[in-house]
Amino acid sequence: MYPTRLIPLILMTLAAASPGAAESEDQAAICAEAGQRYAELFGHPPSEEEGVTVVTMYKYNFCPAQITVQPGTTVRWVNVDKRTSHSVKLKDGSEPESARLFPEETVEFTFLEPGDHDYLCGPHWDTHDMIGMVSVAE
Repeated sequence: MYPTRLIPLILMTLAAASPGAAESEDQAAICAEAGQRYAELFGHPPSEEEGVTVVTMYKYNFCPAQITVQPGTTVRWVNVDKRTSHSVKLKDGSEPESARLFPEETVEFTFLEPGDHDYLCGPHWDTHDMIGMVSVAE
């Protein structure tokens, strides 16, 4: 159908036309690394943390970027980067922005109100699109 020499060009064009797929693959790989880094630092994967839901902060990403929790759930953000500091700021301003979290530091918020709660990293949301969402079930 197409000459063989055009197939790479067509594939490159398709990849450029759908950057979301490449970004989600990149984010999945970054989040897998974040989980490994967490396990190296704390001796177990973030999913085994009791009493809290863990979101890691790694390479300018929240991992996972979107979570759904029950009312009353405490979410713990953990910086697993090696050198970069991050913060957590709820977009609605209902809580003050956290202090800068340096590697291995944490901050926690307990979510009581149902609905979607957008949050961001104060220093990196605009330059690295470091944003996330906690959806609290009704």
